[in-house]
Amino acid sequence: MEIYIQLFEVLFPVFFVVGIGYYLGKKNPKLDTTFITNFGANIGSPAIVFYSVTTTGLTFDIFKSYFAFYLLAIIGFAIVGIVFLFFMKKDPIMELPPFILPNTGNMGLPICLFAYGSQGLGVAGAISSLIILFHFTLGVFLASKKFSFNVITKSPAFYSVIISVTFLYFKIDVPNFVVNTTMLLTYATIFLILMSLGIALTRLKVFSFNKALVSSVARVIIGPIIGFAIIRFFSLSGIAAGVLLIQCSMPSAILNYLVGSIYSPKKVVDNIASMIVVSTILSFITIPIVVFFSLKYFI
Repeated sequence: MEIYIQLFEVLFPVFFVVGIGYYLGKKNPKLDTTFITNFGANIGSPAIVFYSVTTTGLTFDIFKSYFAFYLLAIIGFAIVGIVFLFFMKKDPIMELPPFILPNTGNMGLPICLFAYGSQGLGVAGAISSLIILFHFTLGVFLASKKFSFNVITKSPAFYSVIISVTFLYFKIDVPNFVVNTTMLLTYATIFLILMSLGIALTRLKVFSFNKALVSSVARVIIGPIIGFAIIRFFSLSGIAAGVLLIQCSMPSAILNYLVGSIYSPKKVVDNIASMIVVSTILSFITIPIVVFFSLKYFI
């Protein structure tokens, strides 16, 4: 019974805040979320990366290891995505991002935080930093079918990862005022982006439910299977393994839609939006199962 109470304590705050956003989005369809998007991209995400990587007891070796483990997971996601897209006769390049770039930030970070505390947040931050980097590099490349260094150099999250890893590698003590500032920004951002996820669910439309359902199964069901395979192959254990499994089970990130809407044709963007909505809804069923498994066997 205790584990069910713990599971409720982990998931309720996340789903409740998403529900607040959904309620506000339904109540006011014209609610402007531009501020949240800009704040999250330019200030919030860099703060989350820095705080979670440098102040939670994470070591450089663990950061490096789980950065690499999740990179392997992304390769696995990519293979699965290409196969699914090929059989569904969709664009295997432009429509690949929602398969390989899950919502490790908006949903993954708070769930790992509530499940495993600051240690979980540290490992989740290492994984999320990889996804953030890929959104503004690989994600843009796939969405536009061309690569530009300007996108990287203009991304605050890119510099945040570099600075965070530098602090971690050289074991530099972070000043208290920086810790306190990034902590406030981190928790504020987590609340805002969870709420914006709920708002987004009221606006994104499903254009082809059957195909979106098939794609979403690949994201939220095969995703954690790939994560579990990596855990077994490398004999991983403990909190870090649980975080890896949880992060592999996340639905498609909304940032895929934002990037796609800038660089991809409308038909592709509609398909991406459909997958984001359906995979997020499915995740309300699959994530509790994965978190239950993680709390039971990886702690």
